[in-house]
Amino acid sequence: MHLDHEHTVFPQRHTWAGPTARPDGSRRALRIGLGGPVGSGKTATVAALCRALRDELSIAVVTNDIYTREDADFLLRNAVLPPERIAAVETGACPHTAIRDDISANLEAVEELEDTVGPLDLVLVESGGDNLTATFSKGLADAQVFVIDVAGGDDIPRKGGPGVTTADLLVVNKTDLAPYVGSDLGRMARDARRQRGELPVVFTSLVAENGVAPVAEWVRARLAAWAAVPA
Repeated sequence: MHLDHEHTVFPQRHTWAGPTARPDGSRRALRIGLGGPVGSGKTATVAALCRALRDELSIAVVTNDIYTREDADFLLRNAVLPPERIAAVETGACPHTAIRDDISANLEAVEELEDTVGPLDLVLVESGGDNLTATFSKGLADAQVFVIDVAGGDDIPRKGGPGVTTADLLVVNKTDLAPYVGSDLGRMARDARRQRGELPVVFTSLVAENGVAPVAEWVRARLAAWAAVPA
């Protein structure tokens, strides 16, 4: 389900995260950060994006967990990418720290992936389970996706928070559960539009065939914009 946004060029919050070229002069990968509350479907969205795009793009993933490799292991079990294209960062603290404050571990993981399996077109950096205040440092992510789900309550878009209001793309996931949890998708759409203005919002159900398509479409648009920036 799409809102009635018919963008061909999506609004952009971030400037690009630092230089577009690697030290050897080659173009570095576009880095897209995915954040959102625990259980919203961030890892499932990453997995679905990898399946949808891996035949056309060179992709790698960096996951963040506080003390485990659980998200990385999920991606490995589901064989969404070869193992060498998935890296795990154990933050040891609040997930916000590793994606917003001290991003060194994530940057090191990204750079190592580019060195070992590059050249890469796209690196997806998934935050650990966080809350509505989570944002990615502009030094780490070129664009940010924020994932919420209908089971968390249809008042989440109205509550706002930096993740909801400023992410380059807001994903409202698990729409198939709306009838069972009493969530009003129309209300969520209206509230999201009030909070975000022209920034895009998509509604997804990853249990549906090609349910990640609107997110994949947005990623392709960002990649096209990235390719147009001089290295």
